[in-house]
Amino acid sequence: MRFLHDRTPDHDLTYDDVFMVPGPSAVASRYDVDLSTADGTGATIPIVVANMTAIAGKRMAETVARRGGLVVIPQDIPVPVVADVVRFVKSRHLVYDTPIVLRPGQTVAEALSLIPKRAHRAAVVVDDEQRPVGLVTLVECREVDRFAQVHEVMRPIEVLVDADTDARTAFDRVDAARAPLAVAVDRDGALVGVLTRAGALRATLYTPATDERGGLRLAAAVGVNGDAAGKAEALLAAGVDCLVVDTAHGHQQRMADAVKAVRGVAPGVPLVAGNVVSADGTRALVEAGADIVKVGVGPGAMCTTRMMTGMGRPQFSAVLECAETARDMGAHVWADGGVRHPRDVALALAAGASSVMVGSWFAGTHESPGDLVDDGDRQYKVSFGMASARAVANRTSGESAYDRARKGLYEEGISSSRMYLDPARPGVEDLLDQICSGVRSACTYAGAETLGQLHARAVVGVQSAAGYSEGRPLATSW
Repeated sequence: MRFLHDRTPDHDLTYDDVFMVPGPSAVASRYDVDLSTADGTGATIPIVVANMTAIAGKRMAETVARRGGLVVIPQDIPVPVVADVVRFVKSRHLVYDTPIVLRPGQTVAEALSLIPKRAHRAAVVVDDEQRPVGLVTLVECREVDRFAQVHEVMRPIEVLVDADTDARTAFDRVDAARAPLAVAVDRDGALVGVLTRAGALRATLYTPATDERGGLRLAAAVGVNGDAAGKAEALLAAGVDCLVVDTAHGHQQRMADAVKAVRGVAPGVPLVAGNVVSADGTRALVEAGADIVKVGVGPGAMCTTRMMTGMGRPQFSAVLECAETARDMGAHVWADGGVRHPRDVALALAAGASSVMVGSWFAGTHESPGDLVDDGDRQYKVSFGMASARAVANRTSGESAYDRARKGLYEEGISSSRMYLDPARPGVEDLLDQICSGVRSACTYAGAETLGQLHARAVVGVQSAAGYSEGRPLATSW
């Protein structure tokens, strides 16, 4: 990457401060762009879901990995629960989505409580042998007694396919039947999963992030307090594919010691550590054993660190400097936080990040773990920062009341924020489509077929606030 007119700014920059200049390109289509990362994690798109309790659960892990990204399970989650999540995610089908399952005798009220929790907006009714016998959508539940049983209202399954049916064939059958989705079964007729028209399209455009056994990949975080090495060993035994040693201030001795300890028990596993915002911090973590350094202090939507402490750094400049240092040492960086538009993801990758971590942006989706709340006008989920009083209370539940109360006095995050579902993009896959479309187009403008080429060819300029405003679309006329 180089700056326009080869003039490096003498002040630090956020994503809003910069833009990319189109260059000569021979890339004919955005679909010719390879979005795979080169950081050893096995991700086929450069998106990592941040290790936040309100965002990174098993449904998110399954869905994002199926599209090629990676989810980091938070450090607060007990190892037995993480093991259950790993088993669930790795047993998921690479094409067909996990459905909501109902028994014939369950009520319409139960169906209505579950169906809105899935982007495919349907539930499959199965018999005692797990064979699908019907389909229930919100349409079948309209103006129906809530205590009616679902077998009384379910619709026939219009498209039933074998689990090895390819996505294009499933798409054609769903499209021809004008059905809400296809239902896939195994050789014994037992339910495997479902596939919507959009899901079939995505299955032809994305490549799942899979391990050597063909299971979906996921990562898990380890804190710097306590037995980091022991926790890492337990996570590896559970089947985690990538370890993230995580703390808000990564440029400290306790972090370096934790990274060394974890590296000692996990020599062949991708190891991520952070967060830092400087070349010195990056160098310290790579020397301690990190393959990937997490960059970002304070840019996240739930984080109040900069306002509370004055500490941090504008994210674009932090990523640019840390990525250069990591690259010189044979390592990589993840840009963690501060992305609010697809352009920000493209700019982080142009600055040299191998992947971009997304948190709050994904909180208001069907796949985040929070309960869906309807305030009468809009649906939302509650999110919170991992340094907030709420997260600290969860993390210290085993400590004395005094110690918990003392730690609760010092918070650097928002404890409760409404993250509204976008009616046009209510699922995380909708947002992945938007992000990947933007990044692919950015690559075609830069003449890049890979993310490495994007970084090498990107020409970045600095703009005023008016320049940024000029690039924003208008929803209505002026």
